[in-house]
This record gives sequence, C-alpha cells and structure tokens, in this order.
Amino acid sequence: MISVIGGGAWGSALYYAIKQKVPDAVITSRTKRDIDGFVDLKQALKNEYILIVIAAQAIKDFLRTVDLKNKKILVASKGIDNEKLMFLNEIFEEYVEAENLAFISGPSFAKEVKENKPTALVIASKNLKLAEEFSKFFPPFLKIYTDSDVEGVEVAGAYKNVIAIASGICEGLNLGKNAKAALLARGLVEMDRFGEFFGAKKDTFLGVAGAGDLFLTANSTMSRNYRVGLNLAKGKHLNDILNKLGEVAEGVYTTKAIYELSKKHNIYTPIADEVYKIIYENKKPLKSLEDLLK
Repeated sequence: MISVIGGGAWGSALYYAIKQKVPDAVITSRTKRDIDGFVDLKQALKNEYILIVIAAQAIKDFLRTVDLKNKKILVASKGIDNEKLMFLNEIFEEYVEAENLAFISGPSFAKEVKENKPTALVIASKNLKLAEEFSKFFPPFLKIYTDSDVEGVEVAGAYKNVIAIASGICEGLNLGKNAKAALLARGLVEMDRFGEFFGAKKDTFLGVAGAGDLFLTANSTMSRNYRVGLNLAKGKHLNDILNKLGEVAEGVYTTKAIYELSKKHNIYTPIADEVYKIIYENKKPLKSLEDLLK
C-alpha cells in the first residue's frame, strides 16, 4: 500500500499513474481536493510506502511535523533548500535513514503522464533494492530506471529548472535556435560541473535524469520555469509572473541556492550566476547576454 503526499499537478499525475497499478493507493494534500482516494495526512502516514511531492522549500518544515521512522520514502520534489543550502537528500537524512530513501526524477510533464504517454523516469537510492521496490508501483507506460547516484539525480532535477529559466529568457529575447542550442549545451556542462563537485557521476547528466529532463523543461511553455524566463525577457516583474503562474516555479528558489553554493565552493557557474542577477538584482537580460558572450 502506498500514499501520495501532495496534490499539485505532479503529485496528482503520479497518483493517477500509480492508481492504475495499485488501486488502493491514497493521496493527501493541504487542501482537500475532489480526488478519488483522498485521505487526511494522519491516515496517509499509516502506510509503509510514502511518495512525497511537495514544494522543495517546504520540505524542512513538513519533516518537522511528521514521524517517518520505519517508512519507505520516495521523493518526487526537485530543488535545493535556499535557506540551509542543503540538497533534499541531506535534509531528509536528518529524519529518515538513507536506506529507506529514494528519489524519482526525469523528463515528465504532468499533463502527458495523465494521458498515459510513454515516459522514462529514474529512481535513485543508496539502497537499490528499495529503488526496485518503488519501481513496481508504476504502470508499464512509465519506464523506470534505477540508479545509486542520488546526488546526480538530485542536482540534475534541481539545476535543469535554472537552465530552463535561462532558455525562456533566450526565447523571449528572440535570439534564435543557434543561441538556445549553445545555451543548453553549456548548461548541461555547467550542471555536470556543479554536480561532480558534490560527488555526482558524469553519466547521470548524460541520461534521462540529466540531459533528458533538461531538454524537455528548457524547450516548452508547458514548463513553469521556462515561462518565467519568457516573461522576464519581456520586462515583467517577478512577483507578477509568479502570481500569474499560480504554481511554484522551483527554479526561482534553486537559482539562489546554486549561486550561493557556487560562490562558497568556488564552482564556475556562469549561466546560473546571470539568472540569479536577473532575478535577484534586476539585471537587464540583454546585459546578461553580453556578459555571457564575453
């Protein structure tokens, strides 16, 4: 039996998929939704297997309020805590043993998952047996790979949102396909450089969790982070953009965390640096472009 915690677009899509394989799966969220199988949080936490799909910046507060000891946890949130400058696995490991933790990521728009369209995802865990256990909850149209590179899957899932914002800016400035291709190629290199510093494997960034998720998120208006970039390029104010989105764009917060971590550890992250300056220092996107080209 498995419970899904988080009823946003991605949480409800994963729940929809799991329900096809596990009819008695349940879901809970902060506000009650008209979803078959909805239960309160207390009831959801009675199950052994828990899938957590809540905003990355809310994770630490959530973990303070629940007891997840002896639970098997699959995390579908993506991001880096921008207060503590910690990866989600580091935060979770303060409350859950690493052998009971797994992380799921990959190129996956919620809308297409709800349409049963073929999708590839990676479940990473330091306990590969646990990753295999979680993979059995998903229906055949979701191709699940398993991996032990938790750090790589974490960094890829978080960093690609920052590059997606940059890609949206590139599109919004009408710089052309050549420029966007160069941006994504260099973004992948930058993502890999950052990840390897924290112990990630290079191969992870060449697979579906890395390049796959990056190319999807950074090329479509279905991506919230891409739309943030598009609107920043048009000169719109960040608060107005986020209010109109109505959903969390994790890349906005992850940008700050990556910027501060890169400065702390002297990691070369030129694209993330410019996205940070556009978002947090009101730098003009065209000036950022000039500085990147230098």
